[in-house]
Amino acid sequence: MSDLPTIIPVFPLPNVVLFPDVMLPLHIFEPRYRQMVRDAKDKTPSLIGMALLRGNWQEQYEGRPEIFSVCCAGEMVRTVPLPDGRFNVLLKGLREYRIKEELSGKPYREAVVEWRPLARGAVPADLRQDLNRLIETYLQKNEAVQKFLADPSVEDDFFINFFAFQLPFLPIEKQTLLEAETIPERATLLRDMLDFKLTEARFPEGGPGGSGKTRMH
Repeated sequence: MSDLPTIIPVFPLPNVVLFPDVMLPLHIFEPRYRQMVRDAKDKTPSLIGMALLRGNWQEQYEGRPEIFSVCCAGEMVRTVPLPDGRFNVLLKGLREYRIKEELSGKPYREAVVEWRPLARGAVPADLRQDLNRLIETYLQKNEAVQKFLADPSVEDDFFINFFAFQLPFLPIEKQTLLEAETIPERATLLRDMLDFKLTEARFPEGGPGGSGKTRMH
């Protein structure tokens, strides 16, 4: 999509990291973010920039707590207004961006952004096979997942972004995946995370002879 705006609304959350092409349902209830949706839905494209909160955001939530600078914006593909002023929104991940400067003047957060190049690149066949095996093991051979993994029409970028978004990783782990600049780099990180989590599950007490404690450096 060309002609993306350089100023977009930013919606920070503590537990959501959006990726391109995936769908994110949102329930909007805070007054400032209701206004954000009303303003955004009248624009083309109707964008909301998702952002992950960082640090001690709970202490400043009503204000402007710190957020990660690399984020992903989504387009509102469905907006359902509710009688009490709230909204149900379906957001489709569109493009990654970097926050250059935050603006004031609106009740919600806005930022001047720099759009990152689309994360592209073919995933080597052996890496994708590794991911198929690890995902199948991690999700315990879920039938729907197996069907998805076996579908040769699923392109690499959607495959990687879908599982980066859907797998039950910590938000900070998903943020690490988002910040990868190419799909092969993101795929390698995803494989390494899955491998670590499966190893951790096999040796929950720190492995044979382990102390049962995670080592901190």
